[in-house]
Amino acid sequence: MKILKKLLAPTLVVAVLLTSLTLLHISKSKRSTTKFRIGISQYVAHVSLDAAREGFIDELAKNGYIDGDTIELDYQNAQGEQRNLKTISKQLTESSDLVLAIATPAAISLQATSKEVPIFFTAVTDPVSSKLVENADQPDGNLTGTTDKSPDMQEKQIDLLKEVLPKAKTVGILYTQSESNSVIQKESAAKLLKEKGYQVVEKTILDSNNVKAAAESLMSEVDVVFIPTDNTIASTMSTLKQLSLKYKVPIIGGATGDVDNGGLYTYGTNYEELGRQTARMVIKHMKGKTIKDLPVENPEKLVVHINKDMAKELGIDISSIEGK
Repeated sequence: MKILKKLLAPTLVVAVLLTSLTLLHISKSKRSTTKFRIGISQYVAHVSLDAAREGFIDELAKNGYIDGDTIELDYQNAQGEQRNLKTISKQLTESSDLVLAIATPAAISLQATSKEVPIFFTAVTDPVSSKLVENADQPDGNLTGTTDKSPDMQEKQIDLLKEVLPKAKTVGILYTQSESNSVIQKESAAKLLKEKGYQVVEKTILDSNNVKAAAESLMSEVDVVFIPTDNTIASTMSTLKQLSLKYKVPIIGGATGDVDNGGLYTYGTNYEELGRQTARMVIKHMKGKTIKDLPVENPEKLVVHINKDMAKELGIDISSIEGK
């Protein structure tokens, strides 16, 4: 009998521990389901995407949806790695009532993972060409959100170039081949630039490791460099800033964050406001609106954004476009 008790004792302890852990898991699961769960999948960390996320969270809180109180947020960053996105997408769609995708790659990955969980995207350039939605005015799947591109944004950026650098003749375009949003913008920018009489030189990169070599090659050939809203390039703007100063070749940024980190100017989206705009769409959904009742929205606020320090270091008079 003593031997039997000794044999049973460890088994009983294990059984009790397993039961306790199971009950704890159930209890925790029940607690989490009392709050609306929002997952956030961000493709990479850089100024613009971070601003969109911060604006989104702040706007939710401003309207009473506070993390840890009335909602639960689960923020994940893929650090620019596609395989990380796949894992994050699976995790968030399984554990969230709704997911926010920040940038096109994050949205594409989530779309491939779930056809049921509501997915709102932000900082996406062209959701139709990227096949996130078939009709931006009437989304028919489980995705909608905000785009960071306005119909006249690129043309305005190029028109400002004539005022800032009237002698410029050759424009380089640097972009990431694997980012569909970047390719789309590259193609439209090249077409516009050629129509307006500029010579265009294109250089593509595979990842952040060859940005420096591609940019150096490009800057040796051109008067100015244009970059689209490209997440990979945005994450390497410190390198591009150094090259811009070295070669005395200014950069027209695709986003305000690009300008803050070394570009000369842009006409584009305020990403914090874009995040807030997306949060307001999510709030409408939480109050009962379906995805199909929430058309994709263009940015409400576009601004001329200038880096005066870069203008001074490059010896460029930027006063002609200030305040526009």
